[in-house]
Amino acid sequence: MWKHAAVALGATFVMASAHAGEIYGNIGLPGVMIGYAQPLNTYFGVRADVATLGSRSANGTEEGIDYEGKARAHRAGVFGDWFVFGGGFRLTGGITYNDMRVDLEGRGNGGTIEIGDNTYVTQPGDSFDVRIEFPRVTPYLGIGYGHQPSGPGWGFVFDLGASIGKAKVRASTNIAGVTQEDIDRETEELRDGVGKVRAIPQLSIGVNYRF
Repeated sequence: MWKHAAVALGATFVMASAHAGEIYGNIGLPGVMIGYAQPLNTYFGVRADVATLGSRSANGTEEGIDYEGKARAHRAGVFGDWFVFGGGFRLTGGITYNDMRVDLEGRGNGGTIEIGDNTYVTQPGDSFDVRIEFPRVTPYLGIGYGHQPSGPGWGFVFDLGASIGKAKVRASTNIAGVTQEDIDRETEELRDGVGKVRAIPQLSIGVNYRF
């Protein structure tokens, strides 16, 4: 993913234009962001940036089952801006390259765990693992303010949009006796919940500096 980001940033830097470019930094969703924007004329510009929320982990216990969760969220994007009225307001479209997933591991440690329609007795070391992963490449649509052609100096930027894509859910277990039917049923229940999330939102504000 970061290779794609470097190529995109490099291509944006060398793009011929009569307008000076800018660097910018945002904070919000999808995290801390840094990028480069290049106006092409009064109405159009291109940008590329990278963003990250980092990695997180959390542990817990419920009904005798130990849970460990890990999540990470990194994103790179290439965008085109249309300054509809020739000012700061813009419509944005582009492509994002995502490394966003959640890993959940449930350990029974000798207790019981419900998978599908049945309850199973676990042994130490048994686990039921789930991975929720967003698509690697997604289209982006949004609106915003900033990055328009202007004189040198500081400015304000704002973005509201989403990378459109549905998360995938996969599950596996090493618990003895668990049927594939129960694994599929449990996965489908998880998929029904995650399926309501069909986009990765962006809501961020920041500052830019024009050369």
